[in-house]
Amino acid sequence: MSEKTNLLGLGIDFGTNSVRALILDLITGKELATSVSNYKSGEVGILLDKNDPVLARQNPADYLESMEISVRETVNKIKELGINVENIAGIGVDTTGSTPIPVDENMIPLAMKPEFKENLNAHAWLWKDHTSINESIQITELAAEMRPDFIAKCGGAYSSEWFFSKILHCLNVDKKVFDSAATWVECSDFIPAALAGVNNINDLKRNICAAGHKAMYSDDWNGYPDEEFLARLSPELVRLRKTLEKQAYTIDELAGNLSKEWAEKFGLKENIPIAIGAMDAHLGAIGSGVGKGTLVKIIGTSTCDIMVEDISSNIKPIPGVAGFVDHSVIPNYVGIEAGQSAVGDIFNWYITKVLKKDFSYFDTLTEKAQELKAGQSGLLSLDWNNGNRTILADFNLSGLILGQTLHTTDYEIYRALIEATAFGALKIIERIEEYGVQIKKVVNCGGIAEKNPLVMQIYADVTNRPMEVAESSQTVAMGSAIVGGWAGAKGTEGFENIEEIQQRVCRVKEKVYYPNADEAKVYAKIYKLYSKLHDSFGLKNHSSNLYDVMKELIEIKKNVIGN
Repeated sequence: MSEKTNLLGLGIDFGTNSVRALILDLITGKELATSVSNYKSGEVGILLDKNDPVLARQNPADYLESMEISVRETVNKIKELGINVENIAGIGVDTTGSTPIPVDENMIPLAMKPEFKENLNAHAWLWKDHTSINESIQITELAAEMRPDFIAKCGGAYSSEWFFSKILHCLNVDKKVFDSAATWVECSDFIPAALAGVNNINDLKRNICAAGHKAMYSDDWNGYPDEEFLARLSPELVRLRKTLEKQAYTIDELAGNLSKEWAEKFGLKENIPIAIGAMDAHLGAIGSGVGKGTLVKIIGTSTCDIMVEDISSNIKPIPGVAGFVDHSVIPNYVGIEAGQSAVGDIFNWYITKVLKKDFSYFDTLTEKAQELKAGQSGLLSLDWNNGNRTILADFNLSGLILGQTLHTTDYEIYRALIEATAFGALKIIERIEEYGVQIKKVVNCGGIAEKNPLVMQIYADVTNRPMEVAESSQTVAMGSAIVGGWAGAKGTEGFENIEEIQQRVCRVKEKVYYPNADEAKVYAKIYKLYSKLHDSFGLKNHSSNLYDVMKELIEIKKNVIGN
């Protein structure tokens, strides 16, 4: 006998290495079942090129295959529990971004055609692909000259990780792929369209989250960048522009309804509503309870910081903050996105590439590093091993470790790397508040936030703010389930707006990391030195004198050890 069930949401979360499906009770917030399926191609799902270390592509066929496995397994778990899957109100989808895919007129990815199967340029261009640095500079410079508003909303610089940079690079290096693509589609639009059986590019609905944050879309200039601007980059881009619709859609709209084909693959009924897609961090913020005054930090290999602010507040774009887009996270709010291009990746690099240890050595480093006090190592690091996303928006920067002696240990360096990411996080917080957006609390989510108390305590001490951690270990999939359920049940009691659902289902852990006053005082001194390095290396024509930095670090170390 099936037990009585509330309305359910199905979230499908496409991460960098796998797909996670989650079915959520939209009344109680209980996570009923979940399953993960890894991508099978390449190295942990990523197609690499040994001759180009910044290239990162993915096989679109992996997305579909892994989605089928993870959703079907999740649905079967629900059925085994005696829960009625017909109570699934809607499906939400999130993916990485910007991850554009070249497709034909029938929405078939070029990589799934025999003639392009081995061509990496015909695959999905994963968010972390940085082959387009030169193109991003070209776009930034032209926008500054011709359409300054375009880049004002993305922090003053267009990134090599984003939509037009990647497509322009493809045009420059592989015209055959560019010419064969009827259009390019963000992964977060491709998946909902595939589920809904959309087989014509003219029927595609593009989401405002990816369009606004990664492709310079805004209602202020009638959608995507105009043909005149794109023609200055290359006349070939005008053809692409004609395939980009004037309207991009918010997450409370529908991309379509579940097709018969995918319903049968999943073991679900046909015609379940499918919400417009969005990028993973933005729906992770929803799953973590983002709202006015709440900053959500999604901490993983990189970090994405998401906030919302009332559109009626008329706040202006924030220099150095990479995204400032109306309705991109929650309708009727401005979505604010910032982030750090490497956090967990820095720690992983240090363990695997420098120390040549496996990940189990993290436990040893953490145990020793947490015995240190702020300033005790005498080290100061810059968190730019993969460039700087915010607030400098400059990927032609690199990491730095300052203050080493013949007595410096591996765990001291490890702690300094953590501190560097915390200082970078504080730079973002200060910049957002400097432009009138108040941050009342910080909620963290992701594997590092959950599993590494040392990182969370250092973040609390450096920022001098409490650090909360989302209760769910899968906030991104949870956010997708919330959005899917809301889109399907919108307007019914308890589903008038997304905040109602968040209040019911989004929680934080009991453990809150409060700043230690003594540690915070020391970190405030070190942060001033970090800021000197940050500005000296990161700002053009900056005239900081770095003479005192090493000496101040040594003095701080002496005082700490003496205490």
